[in-house]
Amino acid sequence: MALTVAVLAVSSSAPLIAFAAAPALAIAFWRNSLAALVLTPITLGPRRAEVRRAAGGPAGILCVLAGLALALHFATWMPSVQLGSVATATALVATQPVWQGLIAAVQGRRPSVAGWTGIGLAVAGAAWATGADVGVSGQAVLADVLALLGAVAAAVYTALGERARIRLSTTTYTWICYGTCAVVLLAVCLLFGVDLTGYDGRTWAAILAIVAGAQLLGHSMFNYALQHTSATTVSVLILLEVPGAALLAWWWLGQVPRAGSLPGLALLLTGVAVFLVGAARAVRTESLSS
Repeated sequence: MALTVAVLAVSSSAPLIAFAAAPALAIAFWRNSLAALVLTPITLGPRRAEVRRAAGGPAGILCVLAGLALALHFATWMPSVQLGSVATATALVATQPVWQGLIAAVQGRRPSVAGWTGIGLAVAGAAWATGADVGVSGQAVLADVLALLGAVAAAVYTALGERARIRLSTTTYTWICYGTCAVVLLAVCLLFGVDLTGYDGRTWAAILAIVAGAQLLGHSMFNYALQHTSATTVSVLILLEVPGAALLAWWWLGQVPRAGSLPGLALLLTGVAVFLVGAARAVRTESLSS
């Protein structure tokens, strides 16, 4: 049940971003600032001592760096949703685990044969989907590039977060990270003159739905599910966000997925799933041999 709620919550994110009549950077700012505000009473109450210990220490620095990476993720992926199609943007940002695997390879933890196979399939699928958009418009290609950059930034964010959460609770880590992200996005919005207010009621409702759904409920449910099932299972199920978001955009916004990109998106998702399963097998083999 928790995973079903989580998948539905995160699947609504991209369609809501496309629906909202507000700049993507502004939505990203409100998404993180409101989420941080909701977490403030908990963090500065029961978690106050932990926040004080983190301030200026290695864990706190990692949280801030993760927040910077998260800001880059939102500043690239969320505009891609408004510039291109929901289906393609969501699929391309789902390549995050592949980029994490490549980061691990650079650090000396090389993927298995299955891992490399998954990476190859995912890259080929992304190239196919992006190539199909070349014939559509330059804006569609830009959206694809931004979505891929968003996936890379998300991989860096996750890698930093894994290290930070060794020393901090999820609540404290999330509060510092979201707060940092919000401050950075606010500065960017002010620098480029992005309107942060003046939206209609439907747009504010969409922003609040993103905060309550994808930002708080969705990710919280995935964290809860990790206590009862494997990380690989959760990661593969997160891929259901792609067809979920595509179906919502089709039904609600009338965005019919481009036929030319569908084989590439299917290949991409297959590659990510193969990579995740291969990574899980490698971890199990390593633990058994140690």
